[in-house]
Amino acid sequence: MTAISRRSILTGTAATMGAAALATPSLGQGADPRPVVTVAVQRIATSNTLDIINEASNVGTRHFNLYKEMLIDTDWIGDLSLRPGLAESYRRIDGRTMEFKLRPGVKFHNGDTLTAEDVAYSFGERMFGTAAEQAAQPGAPRDPRWAPVKVRAGARNAYPAIETIEIVDAHTIRFVNKVPDLTLEGRISMRTGAIINARAARAAATYAEFWTRPVGTGPYMVADYKTEQTLTLRAFDEYWGGRPPIRELRFVEVPELTSRINGLKAGEFDFICDVTPDQIETIEAEKRFDVRGGIITNIRVLEFDVHHAQLRDPRVRRALSIAIDRKAIVDSIWGGRTTVPKGLQFEFFGQMYLPEWTGPAYDPAEARRLLAAAGYKGEVIPYKLVKDYYTNQVATAQIMVEMWKQVGLNVDLQIVENWGAVQKKDETRAILDDSVSAFFNDPVSYVPTNYGANGGLATNGYWSNAEAFKAVEVIQSSVDPAARRAAHLRLLEIIERDDPATMVLNQTANFTAARRDTKWVPAKSFVMDFRSRNFSRG
Repeated sequence: MTAISRRSILTGTAATMGAAALATPSLGQGADPRPVVTVAVQRIATSNTLDIINEASNVGTRHFNLYKEMLIDTDWIGDLSLRPGLAESYRRIDGRTMEFKLRPGVKFHNGDTLTAEDVAYSFGERMFGTAAEQAAQPGAPRDPRWAPVKVRAGARNAYPAIETIEIVDAHTIRFVNKVPDLTLEGRISMRTGAIINARAARAAATYAEFWTRPVGTGPYMVADYKTEQTLTLRAFDEYWGGRPPIRELRFVEVPELTSRINGLKAGEFDFICDVTPDQIETIEAEKRFDVRGGIITNIRVLEFDVHHAQLRDPRVRRALSIAIDRKAIVDSIWGGRTTVPKGLQFEFFGQMYLPEWTGPAYDPAEARRLLAAAGYKGEVIPYKLVKDYYTNQVATAQIMVEMWKQVGLNVDLQIVENWGAVQKKDETRAILDDSVSAFFNDPVSYVPTNYGANGGLATNGYWSNAEAFKAVEVIQSSVDPAARRAAHLRLLEIIERDDPATMVLNQTANFTAARRDTKWVPAKSFVMDFRSRNFSRG
């Protein structure tokens, strides 16, 4: 159970308790010279909420940091280093304890001042429930405002060992872990740790009431959210990082790329997301526009449900992997603008990067041999996907189906309406599209969430492997760099070769088209930054 203690009484919060309404910009819209900017996206959210733990998606990652922030920030448009965020400083007291000094005078969108109480709420009650809930027996009633299973699971994976959250004073807070953790700074920097206003959250009648209009500290506040249509953000002029450069920022859901491109040319949109490489030259032929972006900290993968009749034998899953010529896909539909990584890992991991691991190589002859040894006789293997959630998704899938056919694999490509249809547990769940993002420079940023005992594949009934789970535990808990590297290598061997849970395709390249007169740098992530440091026009 995560305990919260207070060593001193918080001061300065009572004066803000009457500020119930969202703060408004200091200038009326008619007098405000800042632009209204519209961003066309293929999807705003998959969960119909703005709770990034529940949402936990690439599309939700685009905008979440515009209205809520973390204690530790990441330089997404620079070198990916960690830097102070809502905490102006932080330090290690010992291997288990970190102390954070909050920036003074940071305002929430409802006018409240950020205090350690908000941080304690965001990392404690909001994620794990009240003390009474945490102490209750399994199956006991939970507060319906904060009960989504995905939120609790996401919190457990991100912060499995936080023992105590200690409020020292109004602007000082300490996190005490049960065990030493080399990656605690990175964990705190993850999107899971976004800080929200405790008073507003506690006052909300329902989960949806708060999470369709969350109260955070970001440069923009949520003005309106219409699920599967629009998200409208308004400048928050009391933002601690300086007055936002955009008066109103609108995210509009436009599923088809052709419609996004036409809207850009017609002046309806200022930015359009998820541009495919084959459209870059066409867009840039008009001198008013250019396309920006490149490789980001995300890898496209396929995941396997090992309980499907045709995938129980790991040799069939391995054959599916080595029958794919990944470089041919990168060179053709990606125009060489991305790369095939050395397995499920990122180069910016530093000493945890394993250059000796290359992942399964293209080998159609070996794929045929494995299929014969497994006794596979051409039975149908379903492959379900949501159309073009990922860039080049359908085109990639169609090419792979043909490559699989060449070695005798009978994969049935099925395009479905939503993620619920993809994930529905029945006899048609076999291969599904996915991606894996690194949110800081260590495998801990995604390994437990995806491949641990409490990760998505295990808890959703896709795959389970006791040895892999032990390797994940070592990666999470060991303070011995050599032991962590060895566990990381063994995990990759298991999930990509011995008992395949996943199949790496390529590192993701993310491209955004914009007006050429706009000064804006894309992130090495799906994050979009529209702070004053990263947006101007003319």
